[in-house]
Amino acid sequence: MLVAGFPADAFGTNCYVVATAPGEQCVVVDPGIGVLDQLDALLAEHRLHPAAVLLTHGHLDHTFSVAPVCGARGITAYVHPGDREMLADPAKGLSADLTSLFGGRLSYSEPDDVAELTDGATLTLAGLEIAVDHAPGHTGGSVLFRLPGAGSGWEADEICLSGDVLFAGSIGRTDLPGGSMPAMLDSLRDKILPLADDTVVLPGHGPSTTIGRERASNPYLIEVAGSVPAAPTRGL
Repeated sequence: MLVAGFPADAFGTNCYVVATAPGEQCVVVDPGIGVLDQLDALLAEHRLHPAAVLLTHGHLDHTFSVAPVCGARGITAYVHPGDREMLADPAKGLSADLTSLFGGRLSYSEPDDVAELTDGATLTLAGLEIAVDHAPGHTGGSVLFRLPGAGSGWEADEICLSGDVLFAGSIGRTDLPGGSMPAMLDSLRDKILPLADDTVVLPGHGPSTTIGRERASNPYLIEVAGSVPAAPTRGL
């Protein structure tokens, strides 16, 4: 299996491509702001042909380029219904400050063909079997995508594309519209902690990690597991 990616210049959002091998069809995960040239170069390097776009959630920094990527190839974008409205109106997932920052300066359009993801589904795309786990908290429609890790270049039974649910050493923010810390903690307990320690985590921002590493050191997972508080009191 081939897994490759790069961070977008805006917000450092990781965009990934996943395929069974070079020269085959692939899925594109989270094409964010200003990624088209880098994505085209990556596809050309590995002779890949996108068959679908998968969105871990609906925030603009993960979805901005979905319409041109899909439109140029006549392919479908997949998103959870909890975040579906953000594809038509990205401001629904932004704070007032972020909405003011963008202020209409970014031209955005919705993909022509959108399919909705369901918890526990398995997608068969580009020769891949991709498990979908609904993991709300960062947004109402955040999901994890899990694939077998064999042949991916990592010593892992499974790969988890975690979006902004889980990062190396941290988790996604929960203070934007649709966010919920109680829902996030439930997702960490019910969807993240049961994964095997050797599962490689490819997050929406920052470096890759493993479930075992996060189980041992991520303060939020430690809190959910009931060991110690996630945020020790500072000072006296």
